[in-house]
Amino acid sequence: MAGTDNYHDIQNKQNILKLRAVLDTLPPFCQEFFLGIADTASARTRLAYAYDIRVFFEFLHETNSVCRKMDIRDFPITILNQVTRQDIEEYLSYVSYYEKEGREITNTERGKARKLSSLRSFYNYYFQNEKIERNTAELVPAPKLHEKAIIRLEPNEVATLLDQVESGTKLTKKEMAYHEKTKVRDVALLTLLLGTGIRVSECVGLDLHDVDFENNGIKVRRKGGYEAIVYFGEEVEQALREYLKQREHIIPETGHENALFLSMQNRRIAVRSVENLVKKYASRVTTLKKITPHKLRSTYGTSLYRETGDIYLVADVLGHKDVNTTRKHYASMEEERRRQAANIVKLREDKPHES
Repeated sequence: MAGTDNYHDIQNKQNILKLRAVLDTLPPFCQEFFLGIADTASARTRLAYAYDIRVFFEFLHETNSVCRKMDIRDFPITILNQVTRQDIEEYLSYVSYYEKEGREITNTERGKARKLSSLRSFYNYYFQNEKIERNTAELVPAPKLHEKAIIRLEPNEVATLLDQVESGTKLTKKEMAYHEKTKVRDVALLTLLLGTGIRVSECVGLDLHDVDFENNGIKVRRKGGYEAIVYFGEEVEQALREYLKQREHIIPETGHENALFLSMQNRRIAVRSVENLVKKYASRVTTLKKITPHKLRSTYGTSLYRETGDIYLVADVLGHKDVNTTRKHYASMEEERRRQAANIVKLREDKPHES
């Protein structure tokens, strides 16, 4: 499988297998919902829905006197009609903090909003198909989301971060031992993230043939499965060429021959590994900001918007299907630009003040 399929196909198959395993723990009527949304939702999205719906049924099993008497797999579809608005509101309160298999699990407003969204899709499907009489989930208001300031690196911090990746001067002795072997790869990887704004999943999914130096572009698989060309500048080109010289002398593990970025084990680098290396280097540059690969994406988006002022271009390059998503993220910058616009247009030439 690994020899013929690309990274995204492999991830998709793994998610399908995980989804099947979760469905085995749910009532049989749930199968219809997941088949019904198969053409419009990715395997990853369907898996997230399945996890959320399972938590909801576990809550009912634990708190509802009728449901407690049945195994979750024996729940009839009529259970959905019996669930009240208060039940769902109590469920959202429950997922703020609960314990499962010895682990403490918490959800912020965003986590609770996602769980309600999953439940709304679930209920809506059966209601639209006249399988249930009440669309109770639609009656529950979504949790109020408090806007958080976007964390991003300032230009001087970007330069300092890349300098640190190259030098490793602030790393521990143990980290320095690995740094000599990985610094060329790490410089290329972080330069690519900072210079294109691609998602970490898009980065780790890159194959060697996805890099086109003739046009200075990379072919990425976006959310939703479509492919797009993202262009890069000279700094990214230089970093990638340096890494590829080193990459030529590495013998990858079987099934990972095509991967652009390799781990120390000569396998395709994992998302978690990229998250860890970004955290390692960024923590040496700024202790006040929690920097993740997604924050590097925000950094690129901010720089691009500052330079161009074109929100549609930023949306296109970042792969946002809806420009309103981009606008929401960069609302404060748009407000700043609108304020500046107030003084750009002059109605009359300034008159000299009379003494």
